[in-house]
Amino acid sequence: MSKKYEQLAHDIVEKVGGNENIDSLHHCQTRLRFKLVDDKKADIEAVAKMDGVAKALLQGGMFQVVIGMEVAECYEEVVKLLTPNKERPAEALPEKKKLFDLVADFISSIFSPIVPALAGAGMIKALLALLSAFHLIDTGGQTYILLNMFGDATFAFMPVLLAYTSAQKLKCNPILAAVTAGIMCHPVWTGLVSAGEAVSFFGIPFYLVRYTNSVIPIVLVVLIQAPVEKWLNKIMPKSIRLVFVPMIEFIIMGTLALSILGPLGDYLGTGMTAIFAFLSENVSWLEAMLMGGLYSPLVIFGLHHGLAPLGTMQMSSMGYDGIFGPGVLCANVGQGTSSFVVGLMSKDHTTKQVGISAGITGLMGTTEPALYSINLPKKYPLIAGAIGGACGGLTAGLTHTHRFATGSSGLPAVVMYLGDGTTRYFFNIILALAVDIAVTAMVTFILFKRFEKKEEKQTKESLKHTENKAENKTAESRSIQAPVIQAPVKGEMVGMEEIPDETFASGVLGKGVGIKPEEGIITAPFAGEISTVAETGHAVGITSKDGMEILIHVGIDTVNMNGKGFTPKVKTGDQVESGQKLLEFNREEIKKAGYSDIVVIMLLNGDHFPDIEFMPNQKVDAGMQIIKTVS
Repeated sequence: MSKKYEQLAHDIVEKVGGNENIDSLHHCQTRLRFKLVDDKKADIEAVAKMDGVAKALLQGGMFQVVIGMEVAECYEEVVKLLTPNKERPAEALPEKKKLFDLVADFISSIFSPIVPALAGAGMIKALLALLSAFHLIDTGGQTYILLNMFGDATFAFMPVLLAYTSAQKLKCNPILAAVTAGIMCHPVWTGLVSAGEAVSFFGIPFYLVRYTNSVIPIVLVVLIQAPVEKWLNKIMPKSIRLVFVPMIEFIIMGTLALSILGPLGDYLGTGMTAIFAFLSENVSWLEAMLMGGLYSPLVIFGLHHGLAPLGTMQMSSMGYDGIFGPGVLCANVGQGTSSFVVGLMSKDHTTKQVGISAGITGLMGTTEPALYSINLPKKYPLIAGAIGGACGGLTAGLTHTHRFATGSSGLPAVVMYLGDGTTRYFFNIILALAVDIAVTAMVTFILFKRFEKKEEKQTKESLKHTENKAENKTAESRSIQAPVIQAPVKGEMVGMEEIPDETFASGVLGKGVGIKPEEGIITAPFAGEISTVAETGHAVGITSKDGMEILIHVGIDTVNMNGKGFTPKVKTGDQVESGQKLLEFNREEIKKAGYSDIVVIMLLNGDHFPDIEFMPNQKVDAGMQIIKTVS
């Protein structure tokens, strides 16, 4: 499998500006996340068009490359190409970013690496709840206690994990940061807090706060520790730096953590807990509904990771998550359902195959394949999924649904709603998902009937192409030794000199003809290989097995439309059959933009085929022969 991604990894690294432009790299379930030195050096369009890349975007201060479920394999190949500690050029300093991008980038960077730990711990807690609910384990026995410890460890030592990732992001020593977190979570300190007696250090009062399971305090501490460490390294002689910098750092940061920064973070955390409690009690329906409806569009733009800590913080402070988890689960199931329904209903083989498989993946909690292959391109499934997700989120909110563990937000996650000694929340989420799936399926069905009528028309046209080929068989047999070119579109043929463009009309590019189209579908004029597809989708080049090179150019100056109104159905290197659909175009969009929609067919290497000529001034159907042999 790794061989498959060697070239892709090489091309990605090259197009993002090379090794020297990569500041850091990690990956989530479906995408590579680059932190670049200079975002302007990355060629987003080139990366997005690579075979194996679903989408590329720059959001939240990260250059994100959507690969899919095999992102880990691609990540391994990219890492092999990176040289650590390479000196960055002075001119490659990144431009100043907006505050929102900086915050989103920081949150994403410190939480993304610990997602696997959170997911694993969450599934253990879910398993424990499932075993308890069906009385398969003694809740007072050692097995239960130890299994519960396995699941609690990630949350209990959350400050250590966040200290490490925060230090990596802030470019200070992650081990020293983890030790500072260890000071805050040390059993001795925990014992002092439990004793409840006043604690002071050289006369400095330490506030009695327990930091296990906390999130905000350690982040505040590392934000201060990073510049303190850099200052100490700057003023300390190299000969004694290794010993004295850590010693002084532990004393300074341990004191600040337990006297000022930790209590301040705890105060902020308490405030957030109060907000969570207020929302859960008074408007629980609102946040779950908004999350269910709006989360998927945030995934498209790569902004969803900035919301994930909401669930983690609520879980750490209150023992359950009623905001992030239920809403995201409904959002994912909604998008998976809409893709699945489109696949079931579609008559197009490719759409059916992709829609069903991507839909199942979405129902399991990973929606990028469904979003980028079906829902976003077709638009209406995205809308249907958002409506269903919002309705499911509303149901979950109205029933005060909580999850008691974190992990993947797909159908298997329903077991995470078993907890608190009751199955109430489990059945609540089942109800919410039933509403979600029913509404999404209904809306998708209605919109499919409205927007997918073209499929039946295209199927009929395909049959018509076959009939036209049969009718032309006799005429083609007369010139069996000559190559055959079929009309790629239905319409009226005109001579090359009537094409309203000097370059085409002059014959500089070769022999040619124009067709005034009556429909917006371009098909292959013969069997061959796609040699080029214009970036803006308005032109396709195809080469026959005989070596004939044809350029099909839709409209005049339509390159200025930047792809609007054009939908290519093939890519460079594809092998196509005669009559196969190559692209779709919107004639009204072209005319609205003020351009001619004439379809130009140019034989680029006409010198190699001197005995053939185009036959203009006639009505043609797509698939009819449009050349003749001359002696």
